[in-house]
Amino acid sequence: MKYVKDADRSIQFLSSGFFHNLALSMTALAICAAIGVVGTTLAQHTGNGHVKSTELSQRDIVEKLDGKDARATVREVTIGPGQTDSAHRHTGPVFGYVLEGEYEHAMDEEPVKTYKAGETFYEPSGAVHRVARNPNSKNRTRLLAVILHPRDTKEVTIREKGME
Repeated sequence: MKYVKDADRSIQFLSSGFFHNLALSMTALAICAAIGVVGTTLAQHTGNGHVKSTELSQRDIVEKLDGKDARATVREVTIGPGQTDSAHRHTGPVFGYVLEGEYEHAMDEEPVKTYKAGETFYEPSGAVHRVARNPNSKNRTRLLAVILHPRDTKEVTIREKGME
């Protein structure tokens, strides 16, 4: 008889709305997480600062870079309308291709140059990328960047302190 009473109590507990409340809590948590992700994504696409950069591929290569084992990282970079990236440099040379839009670019003390879709650019290893912006206020810019770097490099992009 004791087992029947325990089973009855368990059934009453479960039917008392426990799972309903749990489901509501999980739904609320999922909605808050989705809002956070959307907010973060929107923050990446507006104003100045860091642009959206997506790693497409990373492969070890046979060639050496400054005598070290090397790797090639391929990234797609999206710069929102009118957005400017913060000053930075890369741990190895970069070969870039403008997939879409226009791109204003300057290294160290070089004058600013504008590249259009279909054009390529080069960034030497360690040079300060002081200008990286989308001059168009209505359309995004998309770039394909191939970065060669030592295999032991943890971050291929280094932000310049005091120039952000």
